[in-house]
Amino acid sequence: MSLEEKEPPLPHYEVLSTRTAYKNKWTALREDIIRRPNGQDGLYGVVERGEFVVILPLGESPDGPTVTLVRQYRYPIHARLWELPMGMWESKPNAAAEDVAAGELREETGLIADKLIYAGSMFQGAGYSTQKGHIYLATGLRQGPTAREATEDDMSCHTLPLAEFEQMIARGDIACMVTLAAFARLRAQGLV
Repeated sequence: MSLEEKEPPLPHYEVLSTRTAYKNKWTALREDIIRRPNGQDGLYGVVERGEFVVILPLGESPDGPTVTLVRQYRYPIHARLWELPMGMWESKPNAAAEDVAAGELREETGLIADKLIYAGSMFQGAGYSTQKGHIYLATGLRQGPTAREATEDDMSCHTLPLAEFEQMIARGDIACMVTLAAFARLRAQGLV
């Protein structure tokens, strides 16, 4: 199908029953018993999470543009990852995405942006999760203190040349899919 062709209508899945299998303040796991469009019954597990933001802090140095990354331990994979600053506000689920972006940037890196440019949204793991993310470019950066949560005590912050960040992507040093997707969107829009 070419991009110019009209998409077919969305398939109809009938939900026969649904139950919350697990829930905490960050995540809920819902189990749906469904009837697929072909008439076969099945089970679908859905991870429900609130919306998040991811921010690419783009700075300037005498040698050219810079990017600020965080490095933190991710318990589920037992490894530290290089990532763009990101997060969600569980205690304020109705907060504006731009406010969350400014807050997460300040919290994790101490950076305060003069300008936040919205670059669109994406879904993280749409095959199993409802979580939607919003992408921002932060410019006009000033350094202030961080205000990390207790769960972020292992986090460190690193500012490096944009070219070095791109080399890290090429080498596979950046393994966070949200970071990769956000950079791809920003680059495709000509913002980075």
